[in-house]
Amino acid sequence: MSKKILERKKPTVLQAIIPIVFMIVSLAVGYGYLKMKIEPIMIISAFFAAMIALRLGYTWDEMQRSIIDKITSALPATLILWSVGFLIGSLMFAGTVPMIIYYGIQLISPKFILVTAFLASAILSVVTGTSWGAAGTIGVAMMGIAGGLGVSLPATAGAVVAGAFFGDKLSPLSDTTNLAPMAAGSDLYDHIKHMLYTTVPAAIVSLLVYLFVGFKASGDMVTPELVMVMMDQLDSMFNFNIILILPIVLVILGSVKKWPTIPTMLGTSIVTVVLGVVVQGFNPVDGFTSLVSGFTISMTGFGGDVYPEVLKLVERGGVVSVTSTTVLIFCAMGFAGIVSVSGMLDVVLELLMSKVKSTFGIILSTIVSCFTVAFVTGSSYLSILIPGELFKDVYPKKGLHPKNLSRTLEDSGTVIVPLIPWSAAGAYMASTLGVSTIEYLPWAILNYTGIIFAIILAATGFGIAKTDIKEEIDENVVNQ
Repeated sequence: MSKKILERKKPTVLQAIIPIVFMIVSLAVGYGYLKMKIEPIMIISAFFAAMIALRLGYTWDEMQRSIIDKITSALPATLILWSVGFLIGSLMFAGTVPMIIYYGIQLISPKFILVTAFLASAILSVVTGTSWGAAGTIGVAMMGIAGGLGVSLPATAGAVVAGAFFGDKLSPLSDTTNLAPMAAGSDLYDHIKHMLYTTVPAAIVSLLVYLFVGFKASGDMVTPELVMVMMDQLDSMFNFNIILILPIVLVILGSVKKWPTIPTMLGTSIVTVVLGVVVQGFNPVDGFTSLVSGFTISMTGFGGDVYPEVLKLVERGGVVSVTSTTVLIFCAMGFAGIVSVSGMLDVVLELLMSKVKSTFGIILSTIVSCFTVAFVTGSSYLSILIPGELFKDVYPKKGLHPKNLSRTLEDSGTVIVPLIPWSAAGAYMASTLGVSTIEYLPWAILNYTGIIFAIILAATGFGIAKTDIKEEIDENVVNQ
């Protein structure tokens, strides 16, 4: 055994960097240009890294154990993602989300169209945990109303995108909100509260700009045909009752009281299915089906032609909807496990940390890393997972709490992706809202001002959480 250890070689800087460069280039060409799936590209990158690890003296068994360890560390977040799928399916089944859409549309004021677009998208994305769902439902309605009022469509689209990703950052139901603390090694609710330091100021700046621009809007309130159709069909499908807000109250209460995340979400899902049976009169079998496969229009008994935007609203959720994210996590952990056990990651970190000494330098390096992965891959998941793995051990060693890392991952990873035209999020927002990414980019104020505030906090030290882990490590070294 000791002989094998002696035969192992420390990776050179070139050997450590090559697998990372190979992965970035492969993602740029395969995913960015050829539109291939990310998962097989990550597996190929892992094989490439494994070839170098074998030359360094590491066995496949050692690499496999490291991969398993990485996947095991990701299982808590994976279970949360599955719970999110359960909850969203039940919220659709009960009619909770459709009710929020139905009444929210009626509160729109033409003088505050941009503010309303931001707030409505933000509220819906916080409730559902999905920026895409918010943009595809209330966002589309907002664009129709803006067109009827003569309000700038790029400005409205930017407000929708900013609001949608406000919720994508802060909602405990969001996949990226769960991925970031998992990648950084922090707690979900600590992560959400810590993001308020950058997200709230960014939201305030956004609202002030939207308020100023919105006062230029004039005209009478116009209700586009799209909004009328959505409201009529939602009203025909569901019975709206104030008690349907109960699941949202339970989720918010669980966040405030710090109840265990998974039991809270699963318990709320069951309560919500019961509400769907009692209030809507739906089949309980369909309720449990919606938890797994997602909610469908057929469960409502609605017999007419359904408007496409209504379909986007209700036919979603279920644990099946998050399985692709789970597979991506496992593939990313395969690459991470190999570069970690072989010492490649350590060499890269040593090289990086030899140049970066200050808190400002560490956070700025994290932002640059997230930007690089986001621009190369166009994936919010990879812009969180890869830099998260790269900096996971750096923050505590420098006396910085892991929630600083998870916040930075979201500030510079999650929200930058919809501003990239070739990303899936950018393409979706542009096609859904009918405005190009470049046109709405200046108006998606929260998406880039959050990064600015993150840099300001890093420079001033305000809102930077410290930890005593570094001191404990130093003390243990002295005692030994």
